[in-house]
Amino acid sequence: MGDTSSQRAVRRALLSVSDKTGIVDLARGLIGHGVEILSTGGTARALREAGLAVTDVAEVTGFPEIMAGRVKTLHPAIHGGILGRRGTDDAVMAEHGITGIDLVVLNLYPFEQTIAKPGVADADAIENIDIGGPAMLRAAAKNHADVAVVIDPADYDAVLNAIADGGTDLALRRRLATKAFALTARYDGAIAAYLSSTQAQDPLPGTVTVQMQRHSVLRYGENPHQDAAFYTEASPPAGSIAAAKVLQGKALSFNNIADTDAAISCVQAFGGTTPACVIVKHANPCGVAVADTALAAYERAFETDSTSAFGGIIAFNMPLDGETAAAIVERQFVEVIAAPAISDEARTAIATKKNVRLLQTGMPARSSTALDYKRVAGGLLIQTADSAGNAGDWRVAGAHAPSDAQRADLAFAWTVARFVKSNAIVYAHAAQTVGIGAGQMSRVDSAKLGIDKAGAAGLQIAGSVMASDAFFPFRDSVDFAAEAGVSAIIQPGGSIRDDEVIAAADEHGIAMLLTGRRHFRH
Repeated sequence: MGDTSSQRAVRRALLSVSDKTGIVDLARGLIGHGVEILSTGGTARALREAGLAVTDVAEVTGFPEIMAGRVKTLHPAIHGGILGRRGTDDAVMAEHGITGIDLVVLNLYPFEQTIAKPGVADADAIENIDIGGPAMLRAAAKNHADVAVVIDPADYDAVLNAIADGGTDLALRRRLATKAFALTARYDGAIAAYLSSTQAQDPLPGTVTVQMQRHSVLRYGENPHQDAAFYTEASPPAGSIAAAKVLQGKALSFNNIADTDAAISCVQAFGGTTPACVIVKHANPCGVAVADTALAAYERAFETDSTSAFGGIIAFNMPLDGETAAAIVERQFVEVIAAPAISDEARTAIATKKNVRLLQTGMPARSSTALDYKRVAGGLLIQTADSAGNAGDWRVAGAHAPSDAQRADLAFAWTVARFVKSNAIVYAHAAQTVGIGAGQMSRVDSAKLGIDKAGAAGLQIAGSVMASDAFFPFRDSVDFAAEAGVSAIIQPGGSIRDDEVIAAADEHGIAMLLTGRRHFRH
């Protein structure tokens, strides 16, 4: 126990929770220390069913719950008991028959969980906006000099231990109050974001409230001298790194999380009907393939750049089977393997490498309202998520139309290019990357790098297709690609030298598609 001069005994507690985890044991412990329990609705019912003595809030207020529970705690007998300053307000409380409430245990209507459900009705979302709960949390947190407020079942034992030692101290109450205010801020932010998203308006809101809760403290950040933690939404979407279940391995690092997010995002772009594998290193795909089986997809992705795949992140869009898992751990050192589902055989195979992080992501949730955030000094850049666009809008530029096989390869390469750091060049053939040039300051350097990578891997550029995330400012990259044997190119177009670039493709007999959509990634 800390400073005993700040201890406050707990004689009366109000318990009203939507998450009933541990609430019966808490109430039993409180009663064991002589604490009177006030409660409402379902919480009171759960405690009575456990054989515990409970006083209904309605008995204290002299007013029944009305409007289907919408109004029950908004009363001076409750808020006066929470907000009353011990010593300063004693006379006022006595005059009005208000008895102090020393402990408030609350969590709120599950608004965020409700709106996360597919197809949720607006009326259900609105009804799950808690009013009385946040009011009591804020009141108790404001008056933490005298009152303890608990929102998290993980804090129940600490409170019970403090009561057993004579009462809660100020340090504990302030810590709990901080958590309560953080919860109400996040809760209000989620409501504002939901209401904003349901209005026909600019997709970028006028005011943004970003509320995250700390998921885990990390060993360090991008580098060992940097402190770091992972923060997540209250209800992260299925299929995301934030919702993933770690089945084995060391704790995820800062870079593991960032790279795994990149790998999952890329592999999910190929849908969930044909097996795809993406290997990421330092936030860039270094190998991507689609095949008839997960094993074949992995082997072809690994073949693209086996050197960079060492220590990489591997993601699948299909369940991971034992044969594929065994091939991975036998062939290479890997930091993280992620898939929507993991078979028992796969878990057994990977268990031989106890440090490998194995993540089960679940099937992805599709959302068209997601926003992308980038922090800058003093502000926040916000944009709608980059999307693939419609292949029906692509147009043939020049004299040569791509064959069906080339068009399929161009679509594959274009999908990969969306996830490669700019300047991005992707060479592909038969649903396999054969060379990737990423993050170079000039586009022609990325083009050269991708060809160098293919050569190092023993893969052929001749007959492959090329994707460029942005237009070609000059014809030099086209000339370079033609010299290497590229048969078709996909790019956004839009350069003042488009005619020159298209003419170069025609000269070399290269088919070219213009997408009209750029995919810079910084």
